[in-house]
Amino acid sequence: MSENYPTPLLDLEERFASETACREYLERLRWPNGFICPQCGVARAGRMQRGLWHCRGCHRQTSVLAGTVLQDSHLPVRIWFRSMWHITSQKNGVSALGLQRALGLGSYRTAWLILHKLRRAMVRPGRERLHGVVEVDEAYWGAGEEGVIGRQTETKALVGVAVEVKGTGMGRIRLATLPDLLGTTLQRFLDHAVEPGSTVRTDGLPAYGGMKGYRHERQIQNRQPAGDHLLPHAHRVISLLKRWLVGTHQGAVSHEHLDDYLAEFTFRFNRRMSASRGKLFYRLVQQVAQVSPQPYEMVTNPQPIVPDESSV
Repeated sequence: MSENYPTPLLDLEERFASETACREYLERLRWPNGFICPQCGVARAGRMQRGLWHCRGCHRQTSVLAGTVLQDSHLPVRIWFRSMWHITSQKNGVSALGLQRALGLGSYRTAWLILHKLRRAMVRPGRERLHGVVEVDEAYWGAGEEGVIGRQTETKALVGVAVEVKGTGMGRIRLATLPDLLGTTLQRFLDHAVEPGSTVRTDGLPAYGGMKGYRHERQIQNRQPAGDHLLPHAHRVISLLKRWLVGTHQGAVSHEHLDDYLAEFTFRFNRRMSASRGKLFYRLVQQVAQVSPQPYEMVTNPQPIVPDESSV
């Protein structure tokens, strides 16, 4: 299927005015070469009423929503499409309260759940890791702490930041919360975010000293030329992230769900050069059709991307 997406809001409203139109669009994205049964792999099927497909091989009935982020949702698909439009058409996204008001949803909880499920869909399955020269640093999120020295923290969330260096500019990024700054934790973050063999630039934190599988460039501030700063690209991303969390979400982001917000920020940042907001909508719908179901229990009790040692 060629990239086919709405541009202005009026186009969205006209093209996706019915449940049937929304489901057919999802079908073309999920099965671009025609329906394939998820159970037996047979490509022969007939369309039934209520938007179901009947496999002529195993006779299973399949909904286009089954096996996607939208599985088991009681909301009309039209609401999901409009939610995806709101989250992608605005440069800085939308808060749960803003989405509730824009779509006239019955509760804040519904808007919150929609956004968190869509944030889970923003992490594309099998996405490529960063490569080349990559700056790696850590950031903190949370209220200020008194009497805490250096990189110690008692109440703040710790975030790993990796940024591709492209000449004087930046390429893609990866973000994830970290349980601590142990060498084993940082190694897992690197393995998750950066292609082995890449050049990793870090500051002088000793925990980076034992990293394996990467070329390590260690920078120390007092050895830098006058006026130069350590890891400028990573620091720029950290600044933009904090500004977005405070601006769009008024800082009301819990540590427990911070990884979901990091996923949204990464999705936006890595597509910042896109000339069309409609294309961002297309990419999100595409990934919604590819990402596995995210039930309520999974969203409300998230697992960290980079686990601590006790869970490894």
